[in-house]
Amino acid sequence: MSTTKPRVLLVTDLAYQARGRRYCDEDIQLSARLREDFDVALCHPLDAAALLDSFDLVLVRNSGPVLNYRAEYEDFRTRALARGARVYTQLTGRADMAGKQYLLDLSAAGYPVIPTVDRAEDLDRLPVVPEYVVKPKLGADSVGLRIVPREQLDGVAYDQDVLVQPLIPFSYEVSFYFVDDTFQYALHAPDPEQRWRLERYEPTAADLEFAQRFIDWNTVEHGIQRVDACRTPEGGLLLVELEDLNPYLSLDLVDQATRDAFVDALKAALHAFATKPRPLTEPRSAD
Repeated sequence: MSTTKPRVLLVTDLAYQARGRRYCDEDIQLSARLREDFDVALCHPLDAAALLDSFDLVLVRNSGPVLNYRAEYEDFRTRALARGARVYTQLTGRADMAGKQYLLDLSAAGYPVIPTVDRAEDLDRLPVVPEYVVKPKLGADSVGLRIVPREQLDGVAYDQDVLVQPLIPFSYEVSFYFVDDTFQYALHAPDPEQRWRLERYEPTAADLEFAQRFIDWNTVEHGIQRVDACRTPEGGLLLVELEDLNPYLSLDLVDQATRDAFVDALKAALHAFATKPRPLTEPRSAD
């Protein structure tokens, strides 16, 4: 019987300086666990396109915002799609992987999302609040985000691909973590001023139904996804972001049993993906 392990290229930027968390620690620890089942090599996102042909799977993890290397990412994406490479998360994601357009689409479709517009003539669709969030459609990690008083909204350059949302009060933010379409755990930030001071969160059935609705909408069969939401003063949840490219997992903040269960689920998903025929998809713009 062959003892050859599937070869996994783990794409990560170990030097990326994230605010409030250490990307490198998470990927070092995760790669160590994956080596129990796979032959694993780590590479910087700028090297991924040149290396992807030598591996059975490409696992994109904490690779930093794509906007820092957009041309190189598009090259990687184009090559991967042309070769039918098995990229995890698969490159057909409709959420952050493709920019922030999905927030507009979901908002217009009536999903429980923070109201979002991208045109001056649509501002009347937003609730009247003192301040608004303006952020680039291709932004990530809060890069380019700014707070604008209502009286200054007319000065926003809408032709520069930005989104506008009301700065709404909320009780806390909560994140739901999925492997493929299966929920794994949830964390929340009790203090709205400290987004990355997270604690374990036990979701209700209604919470899980909320998160699963967006996972189902995204139609990603193979990948890690994180649903970020905020709890409104009225008690409901609104989507903040659906991260389907390289969501940080905060694995250091969960207990050992939860961490082990997540790694086991990821291993099983990668093994299943490795045995599937290579995908055939058409390239499209992404972030």
